[in-house]
Amino acid sequence: MDGPAVMAIRHALSALRRRHLLEEGAHIPAFSALSRQFVTQGSEWKEKAEGLEVELQQCYKAQARLSEQLVVEVAECRDAKALLQEKETSLNELQKEVAEGRDEISKLKELLEENRKALDLAISENQELRSQLEEEILKARNAESENKMLIDRWMMQKMQDAERLNEANAIYKEMMDKLKASNMQQLVQQQVDGVVRLSETWTSEALTDLPSPTWKHRLQAHEGACGSILFEPNSDCLITGGLDQIIRVWDTRTGTNTNTLTGCLGSILDLAIARDKCIIAATSSNKMFVFDQLSRRLSHTLTGHLDKVCAVDASKVSGKSLVSAAYDRTIRTWDLVKGYCTATLMCHSNCNALCYGIDGQTVFTGHVDGNLRLWDLRVSGGGKMVSEVAAHAYSVTSVSLSRGGLLVLTSGRDNVHNLFDVRASLEVCGNFRGGSGSATNWNRSCISPDDNYVVAGSSDGMVHVWSRREKGEIVSMLRGHEASVLTCAWSDTGGPLASADKKGAVYLWV
Repeated sequence: MDGPAVMAIRHALSALRRRHLLEEGAHIPAFSALSRQFVTQGSEWKEKAEGLEVELQQCYKAQARLSEQLVVEVAECRDAKALLQEKETSLNELQKEVAEGRDEISKLKELLEENRKALDLAISENQELRSQLEEEILKARNAESENKMLIDRWMMQKMQDAERLNEANAIYKEMMDKLKASNMQQLVQQQVDGVVRLSETWTSEALTDLPSPTWKHRLQAHEGACGSILFEPNSDCLITGGLDQIIRVWDTRTGTNTNTLTGCLGSILDLAIARDKCIIAATSSNKMFVFDQLSRRLSHTLTGHLDKVCAVDASKVSGKSLVSAAYDRTIRTWDLVKGYCTATLMCHSNCNALCYGIDGQTVFTGHVDGNLRLWDLRVSGGGKMVSEVAAHAYSVTSVSLSRGGLLVLTSGRDNVHNLFDVRASLEVCGNFRGGSGSATNWNRSCISPDDNYVVAGSSDGMVHVWSRREKGEIVSMLRGHEASVLTCAWSDTGGPLASADKKGAVYLWV
């Protein structure tokens, strides 16, 4: 069965081939015409394709250039955007500053307006003050003319007072001559111009000799500066105090140390001796120390000052009264027996030096402002300032009373030494100049027992001696010190003169 079928199939296939060939033959002319047309169009299309390829390449090149330009422009755009943001930020800040500036301008305008109002007010006040000043000047001129008249009247009165004072002095001298003739030794009470003063008993009327220019003894008294020296009353025993906080007592005849007192706290700035021979030391520790010479012990400590105590003095009349001054602008009086402060006096200028008056009821004080003040301790409330004079152009460094109590010697940083007459309301009766000036605010000068010589040390190591009889001229210059001289003291017996310097050396001149 397979054979006939295969044959049939083959026959069918051959029939189909013949049919296909017949159909292809029928279509060949059409295919030829179409092929020729396609060949012609193909060449055209090929040319067009080649042209399009060229254009495409150009387009690709143009696209590449455009891409590069686009990248550049994008980068520039980004930079421009960043710059724009920066500009916007700067603009915002500038707008903020402008707003702040406007606020500040408005405030300044308000302040300017206030200042204008204040200026107008000040101008009006100035005009009023000018008118008042003119009125005051007119009043001052009238007062000056009246003052001139009063001064003339006052000078006439002073001349009359001087005549009465001369008469009183003559009476006083006559009384003293009578007392000396009868060999009486007592305190003399006298009243001159309504002021009562006591005079110490004089053992001799002999004049004090001018000290030799060559020193007799040189005492190395202290380690460091020796700031204070004084003689015991009616004795040649010398007491010294220094920055080493030690007090020493010396026999000036032999130059030997006879007593040493320790226990002070702070540098010793000033010394005083009471009638019972107790020694009082004023120190930089704001305290004062009282020593008994017999027992060589510290009796008691006086406290109350708030700053360094730079000056102290004991009354020559009362055995228990003491006065001190410190850099707390106070002057205090003390009871030595009970050991406490009895009164406090306030002053507007610190006191550098002081001394009791001869009556024991008045105190002379020298101050940083250059003034000499007199205080009356009998006034209720502890005391009152009763007189004040301009003693120096700069600070007063020393105040000392003459042995007779009628003269007060002051020294100042202006290199001037003045004598004031207590009887004539503290009028200047002597003026001494020379030397190279004082080394500290507490340079102490002294006056001889006969009131003729004034002695002061200077920063160049010299000790100058002036004479009242020689009209304030320097009559001697004592050489020997190797450092600035800080203090001088003259024995009231008319004996040795002592001087101390910054190196702790004490020289004795006879």
